[in-house]
Amino acid sequence: SKWIGETEKNLAALFDAAEAGHAILLFDEADAVFGKRTEVRSSNDRHANHETNYLLQRLESFTGICILTTNHDAAIDEAFRRRLSVHVRFPMPEADERKRLWQALIPKAAPTASELHFDQLGETFVMSGGYIRNAVLRAAFLAADAKTQIDAGFLLRAAQLEYEAMGKVVARR
Repeated sequence: SKWIGETEKNLAALFDAAEAGHAILLFDEADAVFGKRTEVRSSNDRHANHETNYLLQRLESFTGICILTTNHDAAIDEAFRRRLSVHVRFPMPEADERKRLWQALIPKAAPTASELHFDQLGETFVMSGGYIRNAVLRAAFLAADAKTQIDAGFLLRAAQLEYEAMGKVVARR
């Protein structure tokens, strides 16, 4: 295939440019690129493993800072893990932290009701800041569609929808 070798060429250009420019490399959703190698069953597997081996070599010789982010830590190949100098875990925020995230993520200029039940949202919905941000944005769209302010009902509905998108079920009280 004409694409064979393109990944290595692009990775080489990326690492070379980062080193030349003293840039920090950030691989978001790193499990997609730094995933575990597979048993070779086809030429595709062989090429994927070859790309992984190339990436391992480049990462090992890279003199700059490289940051990997993932929500699926277990999917990262063990050989990559051994090459990481620092491994930082960010635990799921506790209820009070989630409450503060809900409060902080609603823009001050956004039209809101006076009571938004942040305590209830923080206690009920165990989700990271990214999901809370998505829920706040969803609530804003729901309110805008209704041509009204963001209220507790919109936030609750948006949080429920976000929970469903996460594959979770809201326990009814």
